[in-house]
Amino acid sequence: MHILCRLYPWSGTRVGGRETFLILFSCVSDFWSDRTPLHEAAYQGRLLQIRSLIVQGFHVDTLTMDRVSPLHEACLGGHYACAKFLLDNGANRSASIHTPHLLASPVHEAAKKGHRECLELLLSYGADIDMELPVVGTPLYSACMARAAACVRLLLHSGAAVRIGCGQDSPLHAAVRGGGPNVVDILLDFGADECCRNAEGKTPLDLSSANSAVRVGLQKKGTRCGHSRELHKPI
Repeated sequence: MHILCRLYPWSGTRVGGRETFLILFSCVSDFWSDRTPLHEAAYQGRLLQIRSLIVQGFHVDTLTMDRVSPLHEACLGGHYACAKFLLDNGANRSASIHTPHLLASPVHEAAKKGHRECLELLLSYGADIDMELPVVGTPLYSACMARAAACVRLLLHSGAAVRIGCGQDSPLHAAVRGGGPNVVDILLDFGADECCRNAEGKTPLDLSSANSAVRVGLQKKGTRCGHSRELHKPI
């Protein structure tokens, strides 16, 4: 697709309008050609169709070229019954995590989309609650970035490490970036370290906007870090 885009740029030079469209359309079709009916059924939440396709011989862990599994699709869509059926039929709960694509696992997908029931299901089937992936971080980190408070609470009640996020970035840093004051409160109640510094040397308080609900929440809980130089900058 990248080669075709270079040969036929969108700059207005015509290479035969209709013909160009057909070439590009064909390329897009090839890109999606490895997405199976099982993936589509899982994403749409069609349980009966999933059952039928597996009976017909579709493998429960069929992967696309980008290593997306049907379980990924079910968790993205928040389809609990479909996810449970796939797991009951042997789906890999940690599918496609060790790949060059650094794709989030199903538990990350459920956490960041706020699909609490799917998340609880995956954890009950033994998904790694503190699985940390490059860029993606842990499921808790993903949920904090997305302000998915119900999933944050579930993960913490289920034993997720409150201080493990993405490299030196903590879940609390993620919650501040995401702008979720309720998520910040939950993390602090579970012992999050408001003084921890990320790779840039910033604390969560440093990342918060002046007069924001997030900053008020951090200060209300009694930050022990002292005043950051950032707080004294003119606004």
